[in-house]
Amino acid sequence: MTSTLAPARTSRSGLATIALLGVTAAWGSTFFLLKDVVERVPVTDFLAVRFALAAAAVWLVAPRSMSRLTAVERRHGILLGLVYGGGQILQTVGLQTTSASVSGFVTGMYVVFTPLLAAVLLRARLGPTVWAAVALATLGLGLLSVREFAIGTGEALTLASALLYAAHIVGLGAWSNARSALGLTVVQLLTIAAVCGAGALPGGLVPPARGADWAALVYMSLVAGALALLVQTWAQAHLAATRAAIIMTMEPVWAGLFAVLFGGERLGPRVVLGGGLVLAAMYLVELGPRRPGDQDVAAEVGGVTHVGPV
Repeated sequence: MTSTLAPARTSRSGLATIALLGVTAAWGSTFFLLKDVVERVPVTDFLAVRFALAAAAVWLVAPRSMSRLTAVERRHGILLGLVYGGGQILQTVGLQTTSASVSGFVTGMYVVFTPLLAAVLLRARLGPTVWAAVALATLGLGLLSVREFAIGTGEALTLASALLYAAHIVGLGAWSNARSALGLTVVQLLTIAAVCGAGALPGGLVPPARGADWAALVYMSLVAGALALLVQTWAQAHLAATRAAIIMTMEPVWAGLFAVLFGGERLGPRVVLGGGLVLAAMYLVELGPRRPGDQDVAAEVGGVTHVGPV
C-alpha cells in the first residue's frame, strides 16, 4: 500500500514545488511595479482594491466554491485571511520607516519562524537537513537585501509581519486540501480585502488615476494576487510548511532578476552569492538526503494524527 502511494505523493510534491516557484516569480515581479505605483496611490488603498478585485475574480470563476466549504473550513479561511492581512498592514507601516532592502530581509525571516511555529503548533519533527536549509536561506536573504541594519520601530513591525506570514504558511499547510482550495482562496481574499480596506478608511479610499497604474493593479490582482494565492493554497496541500517557506525565499531572487532585466539594476556579486545560497537551501529540502522516518510536519488535527501536509 505504501509503495503504491509513494510515487503519486512524490509526483504531487514535485508539481507543488514547481507551482510554488511560479508563485514566487509572480510575487517577485511586483516589486519594480509597486515601487512606482505607491508613489501616487496610498499603499493600504492599493492593497484593498487589489485584493477585492482578486476575490471577485476567483469568485466569478467558481461562484459555488464557498458554498462547498464546511463551517470549519470557512472559519479557517477567515482566520488565515486575518493573519495574512495583518501581515500586509504591519509590513506596509514598517516600510515607511525602514529601507526596502532591510524590509525584504526582515520579512524573509518567516523562513526561520515557520519551522519554529510548526514545531510548537503542529508537533513537527525537524531534522538537521531542514535547519541547515533554514540557515542557508537566511544567510542568502541577508546577502541579497541588507546593507545597513539597525533595530527600530519599522524593523520591529516588519518582524511582527514575518511572524504572521509564518503563521499563515503553517496554517495553510495544516488546513488546505485540493478539494477546498478554491473556496478557501475566496474566503482568504475577501478577508484580506476587508482588513486592508479597514486600514484605508481613515484617509478615504483613493483609487489609481492613471491607466498604467490600473494596468499594474489588474496584473497584481489577477496574477500575483488571485492566481498566486490559489496556487499557494493548492500547493501547500501537498507540501510541508517548512519546505514551502524555504521554497518561497526564492521571491527576492526573482525580484532581483526582474530588477536587473527590467529595472536597470546591476547584478553584483552579493546578489549572485545570495541567490546561490537560497538555491542551495532549496536543493537541501528538495533533493538532499533525509534519514528514514524524518518528517517535516506531524500535525494532530481533529483528533487524528497526520504526518505531512493535511
